Amino acid sequence: MAVVAGSNVAKLNAKRRNDTAPLVNCSISNSECFSSMTLAGADRDPSCISCTTFNILAPIYKRIDPKNPGLRESDFSAFWLARNQRILDWLLHESSSIICLQEFWVGNEELTHMYLDRLGNAGYQSFKLARTNNRGDGLLTAICKEYLNVVDYRELLLNDFGDRVAQLLHVKSVVPFVQNQKGNFKQQFLIVNTHLLFPHDSSLSLVRLHQVYQILQYVESYQKENKLNPMPIILCGDWNGSKRGHVYKFLRSQGFVSSYDTAHQYTDSDADAHKWVSHCNHRGNICGVDFIWLCNPNESWKPLKTSWAEAVFGIFKYQLQKASLTDDDAFAFLKDDNYDDFVTYSSFCEALRQVKLIGLPCGLSLLEVKDLWTEADLDGNGVLDFEEFKKIWNSVCSERGEEDVNVCVEDSKSPCEEETVGFKVKNAVLFPREVERGMWPEDYSLSDHARLTVTFSPVRMQCSRPDKFNKSHL
Repeated sequence: MAVVAGSNVAKLNAKRRNDTAPLVNCSISNSECFSSMTLAGADRDPSCISCTTFNILAPIYKRIDPKNPGLRESDFSAFWLARNQRILDWLLHESSSIICLQEFWVGNEELTHMYLDRLGNAGYQSFKLARTNNRGDGLLTAICKEYLNVVDYRELLLNDFGDRVAQLLHVKSVVPFVQNQKGNFKQQFLIVNTHLLFPHDSSLSLVRLHQVYQILQYVESYQKENKLNPMPIILCGDWNGSKRGHVYKFLRSQGFVSSYDTAHQYTDSDADAHKWVSHCNHRGNICGVDFIWLCNPNESWKPLKTSWAEAVFGIFKYQLQKASLTDDDAFAFLKDDNYDDFVTYSSFCEALRQVKLIGLPCGLSLLEVKDLWTEADLDGNGVLDFEEFKKIWNSVCSERGEEDVNVCVEDSKSPCEEETVGFKVKNAVLFPREVERGMWPEDYSLSDHARLTVTFSPVRMQCSRPDKFNKSHL
């Protein structure tokens, strides 16, 4: 084993020498080098906001010898230092307004200081947050002070099965955006950086869905607490799920769009589900899991609790369909041993237990089960008849069209609606560029994730949201 490890270390030394070569040598891949330089060299519109999300693969998780899974990059400081210096080179070369990193090795002081010092010297204000229970990694969000001021910063500890966390930042543009003839307007928006649990098996779908639900609840409560006007919300991170998953549909039902898919005019159809990838996981599978979500203030949505209930029912339906149950079979399954033509609360709970939505440490709480029952029992008579069941069975988080995300006020005016400022997706690029064609390049070694950068431009639009919060002009 020592000989094998030694030979692999020798190979890694050679790769490290390549990865730490000067930037002009383009040692990672020709396509990435060319695209990144083109983007970085472009003239920047001061009113535009750029955002990069990147899971940088913490050295404590990076395997360096397939024959020795216990050997990690964190055991070799020269390796992780060189790789992370290279990551910083690219990030600073690209110089996005917002940088959101996941799997940031907060447990290592040398690496932490390296990032904070280099980002600070480049004009960034950085915020780091460790995962709970001393997992070693966490999040880092950096805001370029030349373009944005941080109004507020909050930390959300989910305290769940995966020890996950999230960061919420309320920011304001430095350069005023001319909203109308009344004067200048400095745009404000909310940013979230997070990293959801990896779906080791299908039973964890509920955990990941619940993590997003908690984040959206927190965002909603923050808006209400501070009596904010409607403003754009940007969610960044590694969502550990594809466009076909429950989390994706849940976010779509809440008015969020995938910025990358919007920029490239991809739809929610199965035909567009695998056009791009962003991750090569430890099983060797490639998939698209890294997103920058945008919800504009002109988007209307369902109540959050309703979308949550529909998403949970979606998991329930998926589990029964895997067992090849028809509508009638599913209704009989819910009724259990009840010979009447309705479902009782106790049989409803038993059905949830059998599909492992309750009864496990990571399952639904008693209050959440009661909320689901309330959403399902439309007439409030304490039982579910077949018509109510059909509404559950057919209720899915609606996959909203993306064609209106970039519509500005000049395109659609309504004198009864309030004018506000949102974002238009101007451009979105994944690096290395091969992943945009659904391929993972063998010579890419910065991380097991691609980095995603999106450019937004401000646009005036009509706010059609319900008055959910007490408004005060900021």
